[in-house]
Amino acid sequence: MPSAIRVLVVDDSIVMRQMIKDALSAAPGIQVVGMASNGREALRLVDELSPDVVTLDIEMPGMNGLSTLDAILAKRPIAVIMVSSLTQAGATITLDALERGAIDYLTKPASKSEAPLVFGHELVRKIRFAAGSDVKRIVRLRKQRAESFRIAQPVVKSPVETGDNLPELASACIAIGISTGGPPALTSLFRELKPPLPPILVVQHMPAQFTKPFAWRLNSVSRLTVKEGESGEVIKPNHAYVAPSGFHMAIQGRAGSARIRIFDGEPVSGHKPSVDVMMSSAAQVFGRRVLGVIMTGMGRDGANGCRAIRSAGGYVLGQDEATSDVYGMNKVAFVEGNVDRQFALQDGARLIMRYVEERFLSRPAEVR
Repeated sequence: MPSAIRVLVVDDSIVMRQMIKDALSAAPGIQVVGMASNGREALRLVDELSPDVVTLDIEMPGMNGLSTLDAILAKRPIAVIMVSSLTQAGATITLDALERGAIDYLTKPASKSEAPLVFGHELVRKIRFAAGSDVKRIVRLRKQRAESFRIAQPVVKSPVETGDNLPELASACIAIGISTGGPPALTSLFRELKPPLPPILVVQHMPAQFTKPFAWRLNSVSRLTVKEGESGEVIKPNHAYVAPSGFHMAIQGRAGSARIRIFDGEPVSGHKPSVDVMMSSAAQVFGRRVLGVIMTGMGRDGANGCRAIRSAGGYVLGQDEATSDVYGMNKVAFVEGNVDRQFALQDGARLIMRYVEERFLSRPAEVR
């Protein structure tokens, strides 16, 4: 019988610590081996208890969550799940933590009645994933990307002279679907993407309050204009639109003047927003002039969307296993035959830009 997953709970609130402990203690195969109220106590218990997973509060007096995360990972690679308040400030700090090596994140419940679902279901699922992941590899990949960001030249956005006068780009679309491990991966990708490019649609599975700060972050590192999608706006070349959390994002209208549609509804493929919803609508509007990109993430959301893109005559790139935090969504799409070519994350921007140049801006040619 496999041993239980050993969890250390770190939070400055005694109420929150107890709620997390109660929820995890009721889950088979998980054992809370210790609790800490601050960063320094957490570091001591990491040494004493050797937990498999640490749940780490972000906002703590003295040594905050980011400093504690850095200190834990300096000791050894360990699976850390950030537990954030449901605020834009909390979201921004959480995104920093993911780039520094945190495996995953969770937002605290808005009320006590939500705790069983958030801690008893979502946190349990994330702990099991974290405990089974190759933490050393993921932390190494995150730190390598963070180092490349540190030494990179500041981003300077040029005037939008490269897309507004290229109608062939307005009649094409790039559709990106991504989930677990996505924020650091997308940050890396968008740092390298350069105009001219057609409109880009992004579905990243995230909690409420996270998608707008995430769009701001991508905008700050990219030469493209990145924003959270708004219902009714016309999508433009050299712009990227991130689906808002808790709503589906689809495209409607005609290629060249297509608009975003944001709407509520039942989850599709287990998610809202759903990659399948966004990709399928893009295939309907843009047909063969869609480039689909399916990346790291758990589950199978996006597999049907990739099929829709290929059925309409479009092309699909899938992130490979070696550079994915989680080879899940992209694996399903690949195994089901709905990925035309796999790519390493560091090659993604180059392949996307080459495809756009050869397929959308000039005569058809095989992407190499």
